[in-house]
Amino acid sequence: MPLSDLPWWRWRARIRSALHMLSDPGFQRTAWLDGRAGYGDLSDAVYRLVEDSWLDRWSAEKYVGAVFRDSAEAVAVNAAVLRVLLVVHKVGEDAPAAAYLGHPDWPEAVRAAREAHHLLAVGDGDDPGLPPLPLDELARLTARG
Repeated sequence: MPLSDLPWWRWRARIRSALHMLSDPGFQRTAWLDGRAGYGDLSDAVYRLVEDSWLDRWSAEKYVGAVFRDSAEAVAVNAAVLRVLLVVHKVGEDAPAAAYLGHPDWPEAVRAAREAHHLLAVGDGDDPGLPPLPLDELARLTARG
């Protein structure tokens, strides 16, 4: 299925981008710890996951049919949001990436993000194993036109 078949597909693309980055420890090391340009930092990913979508305030179930295809996707996204925010709240919002990645609960956040990313990517007919898109490509994909 194409990504754009859902009414709020741009939000979905941003959420998928965040989940993709949060689900890949190798990417996190090269982009967030080593400073690979073009991908933003961990705070950018968390912002795309929760602030743009309000998933820090509302259940993803609210968006089934608009952003998420079904309840399975919504449940997986809710789990990822909760796991990521648990670490963010324990470490603090302005901590360096190493503090998040080194937190004992981070592997569980990565696992939950991986499950959600996999479901959403497969639901869109994409290969979940491809590397995350740079932010400029995400911006082009979601540009209004």
